[in-house]
Amino acid sequence: MHASAHPEPQAAPVSESYRRTRHEAAWLGFVLSCLAMLPVLLAWTPQMTDYPSHLAGYKVMLDHGHDPFLTRYFLFKWEWTGNLGAELLMVPLTPLLGLEEAGRFIVASIPFLTGVAIMAVEWSLRKRIGVGAILAFAMIWSPSLLMGFLNYSLAIAFALLAFAAWVRLEGWRWRWAVMVPAGFVVWICHVSGWGVMGVLVFGYEWSRRAGWRDWRPFLKPWPLIFPLLPMLLGMGANGKVSYGRWGVLEYKWGILYKAMRSYDPVLDITSLCLVLAVVATALAIRRFDGRVGWAALILLILTLIVPRQIFGGDYADYRLSTAALLVACLAIDWPVPRWGLALAGLLFSVRIAVTSVVWYQDAQTARQMIVALDHVPEGARVATAVAIPRTQWLFGPFEHFGSMAVVRRSSMENSNFALPDVHMLSMRETRYRFNDPTQRILYSPSQRIDLRKFKPARHADYLWYIGDKKPVAVPDGAWIVYATPNSFLARLPNAVDLANPADGS
Repeated sequence: MHASAHPEPQAAPVSESYRRTRHEAAWLGFVLSCLAMLPVLLAWTPQMTDYPSHLAGYKVMLDHGHDPFLTRYFLFKWEWTGNLGAELLMVPLTPLLGLEEAGRFIVASIPFLTGVAIMAVEWSLRKRIGVGAILAFAMIWSPSLLMGFLNYSLAIAFALLAFAAWVRLEGWRWRWAVMVPAGFVVWICHVSGWGVMGVLVFGYEWSRRAGWRDWRPFLKPWPLIFPLLPMLLGMGANGKVSYGRWGVLEYKWGILYKAMRSYDPVLDITSLCLVLAVVATALAIRRFDGRVGWAALILLILTLIVPRQIFGGDYADYRLSTAALLVACLAIDWPVPRWGLALAGLLFSVRIAVTSVVWYQDAQTARQMIVALDHVPEGARVATAVAIPRTQWLFGPFEHFGSMAVVRRSSMENSNFALPDVHMLSMRETRYRFNDPTQRILYSPSQRIDLRKFKPARHADYLWYIGDKKPVAVPDGAWIVYATPNSFLARLPNAVDLANPADGS
């Protein structure tokens, strides 16, 4: 792999045209970073798949036993582990902004920070913003971010910033004093982001080795290894490792061609082909910078070999596929005219426009559905049933929407991330399962949905159904108290009197 630095001749003065183009590209990158926040600004609540359940977890985390209903239903155990980015930010932000607005602020900050971090890496490497960096913006709204992997996405932004600092501080004897705490910050946000940071630093040092027998690249990243200590001590680590139930080859192929998956398969696959074509062309004409190119190759290999589930987290490999693509774009060192930068920015602009429109429309639907909670008493037990097609391209925003019953009504609800030894949040009630994924009803086009068989409803006061496919039956004795075109809330006959806590589950 060729490492092209392409330094400017020191003897010749930098032309005014070059200065102007470089500044214009930097401003373009800043504008795109701001534009990356648009979906969050247009939607009254983030339309990410997992986001409502994260918000519910934050509420229980910050309650400290003051709410009698939350105390009755949930347990929360703090653990210092590599998956705490948004949780730690919520502690100071919630008293200032309120729970929901603090969560929204964090979600808006992540794509902006990622854009700034992309520019920081590019500027640290080449002292300009090029077409590769602008193209990398198209990977900011990755499948991981759209699914709501907030801690991982925040860690990627900080990992890129830390890598930029590694490059800028080269030659400074005290660089390690900056990178040791930086490594801990990225690890605390998310362990996978810490791994990506390590790959970036190793790839950079590998490209600068004196020869194949030079072992120094393996030792240079030593300031980043200290988070291994709490991991070896088992602080919050979950040892579950799995490649999933499906065929490994078919699944791995799926996460590769879905690396830019969002809401439109034609746009997403076309975008992926365009990015890969530019990367391949840069490789062919030797405009591919090995200082980050090696890291892109390593991340691609890791995407193919690491398990799907590591440390209790899902899609560990899927997250890396888009990261590999983003880093590959940063490796493009190809001077192009203004129209080339504009075309690269156009790809991101089209994609962010589609995401913004979908988020706005889904948020309007969510605004209708959440009115159902006006009919739910404080502390009621809510069984959410979400009908999900077995095959769909887009990310459904309502799979965990039932967790808003915890956020708004302090309810006991069944779509939360509350598995013991996996999440810090858990359920007090252990006689039956009442957490994710019990809310999911996967269906094929010809399948009928019979809610009389929905087990969580046996332990609830209300049944909240969300889905475009109408069920053929509801539990016996249930009556609908609120409905929208794609949801309804039904009161169940086994509802308890919340005025008498002894009647609770």
